[in-house]
Amino acid sequence: MNAEVERRYGNVRRALEEAGLDAALVCGSEYTGFEGAVTYLSGFQIVHRYAYVVLPLEGEPVIVFPSEARYVGEHGTSWIEEQVFADRPGEWLADRLRGKRVGVYGLDYVMAVRDYGALEGACELVNWDVGFDHARAVKTDEEIESVRDSVGINTDGFWAFLEAYEPGRSAAEALAPAEELFVERGCGRLTMNMVLVGAEFTIARAETLLDDFCIPSLEIAGPGGHWVEVSRAIGRANDEVQRMNEAYDEYFEAAKTALRPGATAHDAHRAVSKGFTDRGYHLGHVTGHSIGMTMIEFPKIGEGIETELRENMVFSMHPHAIAENGSDCLYMQETWLVGPDGGVPLSGLPSRIFAAAR
Repeated sequence: MNAEVERRYGNVRRALEEAGLDAALVCGSEYTGFEGAVTYLSGFQIVHRYAYVVLPLEGEPVIVFPSEARYVGEHGTSWIEEQVFADRPGEWLADRLRGKRVGVYGLDYVMAVRDYGALEGACELVNWDVGFDHARAVKTDEEIESVRDSVGINTDGFWAFLEAYEPGRSAAEALAPAEELFVERGCGRLTMNMVLVGAEFTIARAETLLDDFCIPSLEIAGPGGHWVEVSRAIGRANDEVQRMNEAYDEYFEAAKTALRPGATAHDAHRAVSKGFTDRGYHLGHVTGHSIGMTMIEFPKIGEGIETELRENMVFSMHPHAIAENGSDCLYMQETWLVGPDGGVPLSGLPSRIFAAAR
C-alpha cells in the first residue's frame, strides 16, 4: 500500500474513531460524479451498476460488487485484495457488519434499496456523508497535482468550445470539439457538460440552437479522477447580464481573501455573494462546494455552514445570478485552491464574458 492510500485510510479511520463508528461503508454508482468515493478508497472506477467499499476501523478493506453484472469496470485497477461478487450485496454486507455501528456514505442517494433492506436491523446505519467528505477535504500534493491536470484539460476544453461557438450553430456542434479533447486527454466517461438556455441547464442536443449569448457548463475529471469545473460565458450580454458580471468581478476579488485558512464556509459565502445580493439578485445554485473525486462534496460554501476552511481544500465556485424576469442569468465556474494566504483560481481565465471567436 503506497503512502497516499495509507494517508487516505488513516484520515478516514481517525474520523471514524472520533464519531464512535466501527466501519465506513462507502457506496458508489455509475451516476456521473457519484462514483468517486469508491475510487477514492479503492482505485476502482465504476463503469456499470454500483459497488461498495468497507473500511473497518481495524483490519483490511473489502470491495463488493453485484454478481448480476460481473463486469462493472476494470477490477485489476483496485488496490484492495478482497474483491467480492455477491448475488445480493446487502445480505453479504449484513453478515460482515452485523452488530457494528457503520458510517454510510451515500445512504440517502446512492445505496440500492434492496441492500438497505438487508442491512437494516443487522447493524446500526449512520448517515456519514459529511463526516467522510470532511475526512478527505484537505488534498495532498499528489491530489492537487491531479486537480491541476484536470483544470488544464477543462480550460483547454473551454477554448475549444469558444472556437466552435457561433450563433445559429447547434449546442451539440459547439460542444463536440471540447468533448473530443476531453476523451483524448484521458477523461474517459467522467464528463458532464451542458449549456444554459435562459436560466436552465440543458444537454447539448442537435436541436438546441445557440443564440448570440451562451453559457457552457463544463465539468470533467482528468486521468487522476479529480473533478473540476471551469467555464465562462460567451457572446453579447445585455445590460442586465453585464450588471451581473460586475458582481462576478467583485466575487472573484473577494474570493482571493475569503477562501483562506481559518475562515468559515459561511464567512466565505457572505463575502463572495455580497455583490450579487447588494444588486438584488437571487442566487439559483449553491455558491460553491468542495470538489474532489466526487463532483459535489462537503463542505458547501453557503449560509450557516460553520466548517473552518483549511489549506489545500479545493472548491468549485459558481454563483448563479438570476434576474427577476427568470430568464436573464449568469453562471460561470472556477476551481479554487485554498492557499496559505487566500484563494487561488486555478484556470488562469479572467472572470469576464468572452467575445465569440467567430
